[in-house]
Order: sequence, then structure tokens, then C-alpha cells
Amino acid sequence: MNLKGLQKSKLKDEIKAEYMRDLVDNPFEDTNLKDAYLIPRSIMAEPDYIEDDNPELIRPQKLVNPVKMSRNHQDLHRELLMNQKRGLAPQNKPELQKVMEKRKRDQVIKQKEEAAQKKKSDFEIELLKRQQKLEQLELENQKLQEEQENAPEFVKVKGNLRRTGQEVAQAQES
Repeated sequence: MNLKGLQKSKLKDEIKAEYMRDLVDNPFEDTNLKDAYLIPRSIMAEPDYIEDDNPELIRPQKLVNPVKMSRNHQDLHRELLMNQKRGLAPQNKPELQKVMEKRKRDQVIKQKEEAAQKKKSDFEIELLKRQQKLEQLELENQKLQEEQENAPEFVKVKGNLRRTGQEVAQAQES
């Protein structure tokens, strides 16, 4: 017999002995010994390369998955686990449904704003009217100033002469 055959028979004997010990502890179990070596209890067969100290053999190593080792993947996995613990399911809505929900939210917000504008009191309405009148007056004043600034030099001098002439006439009357 070779080395592997001896190891297998030794292993079978150990499993049978363990089975017999269990059988003595619990006599009501099945006593079929021919299947006892098929059911490994706590012993697991070891690979052949572990026992051989041959330096020429290349021992297998577990491959590293670069995706699982990436920081992004680890962060995403951690976040998914936390959400699952909290009971939050990831949003798997189609894009069309998301767009429709956004439109509906925007429409509701717009309706609320319009309702708030309709509920303005009389005082607020009167304030708005006065504010609009003031804005119109400011625009008219700005237009007049722009017209005067854009006027030719002789028109400005003529206006200054009229004012001074009127001031002199008022000073003589008084």
C-alpha cells in the first residue's frame, strides 16, 4: 500500500471509532457501520501538499478580489448593511417614475405659493399698490434725469439763465 492508501484507511478507522463512541453514548441511533466513514464528524481530510515538504511544489494561495478590496466597494457595502439594519430599502424606481414624482412635487409647491398669494390681506394689497406707484415715479424721475444729461450744452445754459432770471425777479419783488 502506498502512503495515501494508509492515510485513507487510518482516517476511516478514526471515523469508525468516533462513531462507535457516539453509539455508546446514544444507543438509539442507527447502527449501520458501512456508511459511518462517509459522514465526517469533526475530522476533515487534509490536502497532500501540506505533509510534503518538497520546496519545488507551488502551494496554492487564495486570490485577492480587487473589487472587494477597493475602498469604494467597502464603503458601499457598509452603507447597504447599515440601511438594511435600519429597514431602509434602496430606491429602485425607474427614471420615468422619479421624474413624474418630481413634477408632482413641484406642482404642489407652486399651488401652495399661489394659494398664499391669494390669501393676502387688504393691508398687504394696499402696500403693494403704493410700492408699485413709487417704483413708477422713480422710473419717471430717472428718465427725466437721463434726458437732461443727454441734452446739448446750450439747452442746459438756457435753463440756468431762466432760473437765475426768475430768482432775480423774485428778489426784486420782495
